[in-house]
Amino acid sequence: MGLLSEGSPLSWNETKALAQHVREHGIQQFINLYHQLKDRQGDVLKWGDEVEYVIVKFDDNGKVARVSLKARELLAKLNEKEMADPQGVKSLWRPEYGAYMIEGTPGKPFGGLMAHFNLVEANMRYRRQEVTELLDKDECVMSITNFPRLGCPEFTYPIYNPNPEDPNSSAKSLYFPDEAIFPGHPRFKTLTRNIRMRRGEKVAIKLKVFKDENTKIPVEGSPPNEPDVVLLDAMGFGMGCCCLQLTFQACNITEARTLYDHLAPLCPIMLALTAASPIYRGYLTESDCRWNVISSSVDCRTQEERGLKPLKENKFRIAKSRYDSIDSYLSPEGEKYNDVPLTYDEKVYQTLREGGIDHLLAQHVAHLFIRDTVSLFSEKVHQNDEEDTDHFENIQSTNWQTMRFKPPPPNSSIGWRVEFRPCEAQISDFENAAIVCFVVLLTRVILSYQLNFLTPISKVDDNMQRAQKRDACRQEKFWFRKNVRKTKKMTNGYTNGTGAGHQQNGTVNGTADTNNEDAKMNGTNVYDNHDHENHSDHEEEEFELMSIGEIFNGKADGFPGLVPLIRSYLQSMEVDTDTHCTIEQYLRFIERRSSGELVTTATWMREQVLKHPDYKKDSIVTNGINYDLLKKIEAIQQGNLIEPTLLGQGVRTKTKEFIPMAIQKHLNACCESI
Repeated sequence: MGLLSEGSPLSWNETKALAQHVREHGIQQFINLYHQLKDRQGDVLKWGDEVEYVIVKFDDNGKVARVSLKARELLAKLNEKEMADPQGVKSLWRPEYGAYMIEGTPGKPFGGLMAHFNLVEANMRYRRQEVTELLDKDECVMSITNFPRLGCPEFTYPIYNPNPEDPNSSAKSLYFPDEAIFPGHPRFKTLTRNIRMRRGEKVAIKLKVFKDENTKIPVEGSPPNEPDVVLLDAMGFGMGCCCLQLTFQACNITEARTLYDHLAPLCPIMLALTAASPIYRGYLTESDCRWNVISSSVDCRTQEERGLKPLKENKFRIAKSRYDSIDSYLSPEGEKYNDVPLTYDEKVYQTLREGGIDHLLAQHVAHLFIRDTVSLFSEKVHQNDEEDTDHFENIQSTNWQTMRFKPPPPNSSIGWRVEFRPCEAQISDFENAAIVCFVVLLTRVILSYQLNFLTPISKVDDNMQRAQKRDACRQEKFWFRKNVRKTKKMTNGYTNGTGAGHQQNGTVNGTADTNNEDAKMNGTNVYDNHDHENHSDHEEEEFELMSIGEIFNGKADGFPGLVPLIRSYLQSMEVDTDTHCTIEQYLRFIERRSSGELVTTATWMREQVLKHPDYKKDSIVTNGINYDLLKKIEAIQQGNLIEPTLLGQGVRTKTKEFIPMAIQKHLNACCESI
C-alpha cells in the first residue's frame, strides 16, 4: 500500500495548506538521497513477491459468502512471530486497504541462486496455511483479485450498511460502508476522505455491464445518460482489490533504470495474462481486470485538472489518475520513445536540475510531484531533509503506477529497486509462483541478453486499455517490438549497452556494465543530450500488433517469444533437477495460458457464472452464484478440485521450503554465494 507513517492525521484543509511545504522538502530530500547513493555499486540480485488476500466467511445454511472484517485481529496474531524473531520468520504480514484484506511477503527476500525459484511456491503455501490456522472453520483466505459482490447489500461480516449521510463518513458511499476500511491505521480512512475532498466530489468508477439476453437497462444505480454502466462510488472498490507484485534489487542505479524501462512495456501484457476480475458489485462487466477500477477509485483530480472546466484554481491539466501506467522512460535509449507530452512542474524540474539531477530523472520526479499530498500526519510535518525522506515518499508512494522506481532507504543495506505492479492475484499458489518466477527470469534475460523491449509510451498506453477488455488474452492484439535484440550501441549514457550479464553456475545475477566513467550517475550532463525528434517510418516499422500467444511463444517467421528466450537462457545455467522440474512446469503453464489452451481466471469465473443453474441471463451474480463460485475457488486452492480449463490436469511441483543441504553445498563450492 505504501508509506505507513504513524501519528495523528491532519484534516484536509490542514493537509492542503501544507502541500507546497511537503513538495519543496520532498524534492530536497530526494536530491540529498540521490547524491548520497548515486554511486552505490555491487548490490546483488534480491527479489520478493507481495500477495494480497481476502478473508471470506461462508454461511453454509444460507448459501451466502461475505468478506470477513477481521484483518486487524489476524494481523495482531500474525505479527507476533515477527516481533519475537524479526530475522527468523518465514513470512511478513502487513495491513491493506480493506478491513478484510491482508498482505503477505516472504520473511526474507529471495536471491540470485537458481534454487531459489523452487522456494517461492512453498513459501506461498506456508503463508496461506499460517493464516488458515487462525481462521474459524467457516472462513477461508483467498488470493482473489476482487470479491464479486463487494458493494452489494450485506456483503460484510459483521454486517454493516453504508451511511453516506453520516458527517463523519470518509467515503460517503451508497454501497461501501466505512467499516469495511481497515481500522488499524488512520492512513486508509484519511486517504479516502482527502481524495474525495480534493476532487470536490465522490470518485466515479464506471464499467460497462456485460449485456446478456435479460440484462435490465438501465443498470441499478447507473449515472444519468449512461444506462449500461455499473457505477462504483468509493475508493474501496479499487483499493479493496488484491494484486500480485514483485520488487527487484538492482546492482546499481543504471541497472534499475534499465529494468524500469524494459519491463514497462510488459506491464499490459502481464495484466492481460493474469486477468482475474470480471465481476463488480454483483454484475458481470465487459472488463476482465481491476486496473481502471483502481485508477478511478483514487482519482483526486479536480474538474479543472480533468479538463472539464477552464484552469483557475489549479495549475495543470493532468491526463491520468495518480494510479495509472508510467508516463516516461528513465534511460537514454528509452528517451526517444517518450512520445506522449509529459506534464511536470517546471519549477520543481529546475530545482532538481540545479541540484545535479539529470534531465530524464528530473522530469520523472517533477511529474510525480504535480500531485498534492493526500495524507499527512502532524508528527511528520517538520523533518530533517539531510536524514529523512518521508516527504519524498509521501508523494512517491501515492503515485501508484505500473512500475515504480525506488531509491534505497537512507541508512539501510537495501539498494536501488524496481517494483513491478500490474499483475492480478491468481487463485492458486502454483499460478502466483509461476507468474513471479517468470517475471524474475525475464529480468535476468533482459540484462544478460541485452534485450530491447522499449515501445512508445503511446502504444503502451493503448495496450493497457486493450489488456482489460473481456477475454483480451485470447481475443486482443498488442503492440510489441518485432526485434528485441539490440542492433546498435548507445553512445549517450550507457556506453556499452546495458545488462552485460554474467552467468555463473547456478546464479542468476544479471548486471549492467557501469565501469565506464561516462555512465556514472554523477549529476552532470549524462542525460542532457536529449532530442525530441519524431519517430521515422523505419522506427514505426519496429512494432506490430501481436497476440498474447505470439508474444509469449513466438512467431514462426519472426519474434522468438518470451518463453523460448527464457529457455535459451536456462540452457546456459546449472540447475538442480527439482528446480528445473518446477521452472519447466511454470513455463509450460505460461505457454498454455498465453496460447489460449488454458483460460485466464477472469474467463473461468465468467464461464462459471454463465453456466450456473441459477443464472438468469441478466448479468447478475446472486448470493447463491457467488457462494458456489467461491466454494469452487476454495477447493481449487486447496488442491481438492481440478479444473482442466484453468490449470490443466493438475500440477505437482517439487517446491521446497528450504534449499536442500546437498544442493547448498554444491552451489557454495562452484559459484559465488549471495
